[in-house]
Amino acid sequence: MGLRSDDAALELLATVPVFETLARDDLEEVARVAVPRRFGAGQVIFREGDASDTAYIVRSGRARAVREHPDGRVISLAHFRPGDIFGELAMFDDERRSATVEALDDLEALAVLGPDMRRLLRAHPDIAVKLVVALGRRLRTANDRLARQSFQTVQSRVATVLSDLVDQARAEGAGSSDVLVRTTQADIAQLAGSSRESASRFLAVLERAGVVTQGRGRLTVHEPEALSRYVY
Repeated sequence: MGLRSDDAALELLATVPVFETLARDDLEEVARVAVPRRFGAGQVIFREGDASDTAYIVRSGRARAVREHPDGRVISLAHFRPGDIFGELAMFDDERRSATVEALDDLEALAVLGPDMRRLLRAHPDIAVKLVVALGRRLRTANDRLARQSFQTVQSRVATVLSDLVDQARAEGAGSSDVLVRTTQADIAQLAGSSRESASRFLAVLERAGVVTQGRGRLTVHEPEALSRYVY
């Protein structure tokens, strides 16, 4: 027998880092204000500069956050997979969106409207405290990642991105070797903060070394542990 929709929502919310400190009763309160949403592959969920009123938790599919530079370059900030949350600051304020988020596949998500969440937080201040703690942890993690990248070479940044993608694939059921990662050279370059040409050259080095095999829109990492040799 499958999970009821409310049970499925609770199970999903329990996997989200922002909600990891919440007790089941608290999660039930959040689940009551969450509504299912669906987006088609390639659909823009919101654009940079849009009004901020909803947070989303990915149930299935993938999405990515991007920002466009005035010179036309597009920088990929993050990829989102099942269990990830994006647009979460809308739970606390109604500032404009700081990035564009688009669905990479058909996407199913739980949406939490900012006004509903703020009403819940006013009624349950203890939930607000727990969420602030969890968001603080995420901010520290992001700052640590940015600090590491600022001192890394392109090769090191690309290897780190690949390692992170492998970890995500394993969390979704991939094995210990020959891990299939659905991504493009352009996405890897954007996540690593490098040019596509530089990322492509290093990926070719990894392919010649037998660490990876490249394909259209996908990449197989044969020896994930070997990536650590390129991170420094």
